[in-house]
Amino acid sequence: MSNPASPTEFETVTATSPAVVPVRLGDRSYDVLIGPDLLRDAGRRIAAVAPGAACGIVTDTTVAAHHLAPLQASLDEAGLRHTVVTVAPGEGSKSYAGFAEVCDALLAARLERGDCVVALGGGVVGDLAGFAAASLKRGMTLVQLPTSLLAQVDSSVGGKTAINSPLGKNLVGAFHQPSLVLADTASLDTLAPREFRAGYAELVKYGLIDDLDFFQWLERYRGAVCGGGLERVEAIRRAVAAKAAVVARDEFETGDRALLNLGHTFGHALERLTGYDGTRLVHGEGVAIGMSLAFRYSVHEGLCSGQDAERVTAHLRAAGLPTSIGAIPGWTADADAMLDAMAQDKKVSRGSLTFILARGIGQSFIARGVVPERVRAFLRDELPPDGERA
Repeated sequence: MSNPASPTEFETVTATSPAVVPVRLGDRSYDVLIGPDLLRDAGRRIAAVAPGAACGIVTDTTVAAHHLAPLQASLDEAGLRHTVVTVAPGEGSKSYAGFAEVCDALLAARLERGDCVVALGGGVVGDLAGFAAASLKRGMTLVQLPTSLLAQVDSSVGGKTAINSPLGKNLVGAFHQPSLVLADTASLDTLAPREFRAGYAELVKYGLIDDLDFFQWLERYRGAVCGGGLERVEAIRRAVAAKAAVVARDEFETGDRALLNLGHTFGHALERLTGYDGTRLVHGEGVAIGMSLAFRYSVHEGLCSGQDAERVTAHLRAAGLPTSIGAIPGWTADADAMLDAMAQDKKVSRGSLTFILARGIGQSFIARGVVPERVRAFLRDELPPDGERA
């Protein structure tokens, strides 16, 4: 994986026009637009990729309160009929029951195969609505309108859609590319601080994988990115450009797209063991802890310097993110439970663990055949004593 040419500063974006990142997949190519107030113009842009289509908007109650009205007004202005399906916020909606609820509601609205499913929300809504679009009528047009930082920099791009099983996260799903992604950066101003911080973990990930320059850029501009403005747009653009490049090379994750899972093997196990309880741990926090663990495990295996691991941890902490298992409230699981949870990871092949590890910042690689006993010993050192748990 390599990041497309990216500037030291942010001269590629302006205050008056969105940044555009193409995802090149032949006749299924699409654009990701990044900038403020894109929801107010969404109807015109959706009509351009799906002329005359009716729209089934899938959102959650929190997002709807902030962003549904301007989207509906935009669709009305473009002459597009629309219906709304609203789910509860949080990972609990990414379930078999939630999937059935969304599918049945969209079918009841008499949407046809040529109509459009519009995902308005964060990663949960994007995954859930995307999987519904992939499944209904054997595939409907999908438009992603991500309203969280995590969704804008990661989950809305690349076509991964899924729901959770009690046995693990994102184990039931499909690859289904959107026809358009509109990342309205103004929508991020309505996020709770915790949700924004959680998304920042996925942003940092792109620097840690293979772009030391981007990580250094974030070290310099983290405060401005969190504050908004052109720095935020540029940070999102660079992350999306990195993901678009790897998706174009490896759409179905048979090769280096797996690098995008840095921190996720640990992180998904943490989420499963907390029962997907967002009051204890949200996805981006799990990724932050997971990336910290991946770098520390790389040090444990003699692959990476302790200085690099501490630099990563320090940056995540400065962003207000957790970096250790002990930071998770009410944690009781042991190393064996962690390994059992990781055994359900999608990157397990013929029973062998696969991790994304690092030789340094910007030097991540796919490590296959990881020995479970070495991971168990590492986790035992990482787990906090009972008296020191949050």
